[in-house]
Amino acid sequence: MGFVFALVVSVVAFGLAVVSRRTSGRAAAGLIAVGVLFALFAVSRCITVVQAGHVGVVDVFGQVSNTTLKSGLQFVNPLARVIHMTIQTQEVKETMDVPSKEGLTVRLEMSVLYHLDPEKAADVYRTVGLDYPSVLLEPQFRSVTRGVTAGYEARALYTSEREQLAHVITADLQKQVGPRGVVVESTPMRKLTLPDRLASAIEDKLNAEQESQRMQFVLQREQQESERKRIEAQGVADFQRIVSQGISEPLLRWKGIEATIKLAESQNAKVVVVGSAKDGLPLILGGQ
Repeated sequence: MGFVFALVVSVVAFGLAVVSRRTSGRAAAGLIAVGVLFALFAVSRCITVVQAGHVGVVDVFGQVSNTTLKSGLQFVNPLARVIHMTIQTQEVKETMDVPSKEGLTVRLEMSVLYHLDPEKAADVYRTVGLDYPSVLLEPQFRSVTRGVTAGYEARALYTSEREQLAHVITADLQKQVGPRGVVVESTPMRKLTLPDRLASAIEDKLNAEQESQRMQFVLQREQQESERKRIEAQGVADFQRIVSQGISEPLLRWKGIEATIKLAESQNAKVVVVGSAKDGLPLILGGQ
């Protein structure tokens, strides 16, 4: 309506300027200035600027155009209303109590990252409106999440399976809202709160697993020590066997003779008694 009003005022001003020009040049100039001002205002209604990361939906008296305006300077119907809708990534955070396969209730904090499909922005505005996240996305997000977690055990929410579970939620949610013009990017899990009974059971299980691993380490260490001692004993036995095989009676006699000779050649005072046995080895009674 502003365009029509400005156009009418501009035409009237120019008409009065032509009439008053014959009587008063100053009044005509003022009317011309008013006409030009309102004419510029009318022309400006034909131009709109769509910000980056947005699309423009054209609404002409309730008739929504299927063609959306891209970001930048755009020429539009001056009688149309342009609704700017963001296509940037948005986040919705939800804290919900979800069931598990065992029938437990787990408090889960999740986010859904999404953006508006620019090609379907006009359809979303026409069928849902600007408040499409709370009308379309959030209820489906809660429903899909509860449906998916009901098929998984509670441990899947805090183990490596949580990534798989998040992918399943993303895929199922996209099937629900994708055809309506909302693109789901991901559904990351932010926080998980387990029931006290389940948390205690998990802690006991982890402690038992750690104790079992510790005992396995102790047993492995004892086995290694036992193997070390066995190898050491085998080495001593082999040494004794080799030495015993190398010692003979002639060798012992020869060593005794060598010892006797060395004692006889020594300068220290001593008394050497030659044995009467068949070996004849000396017996040292004393010396310095």
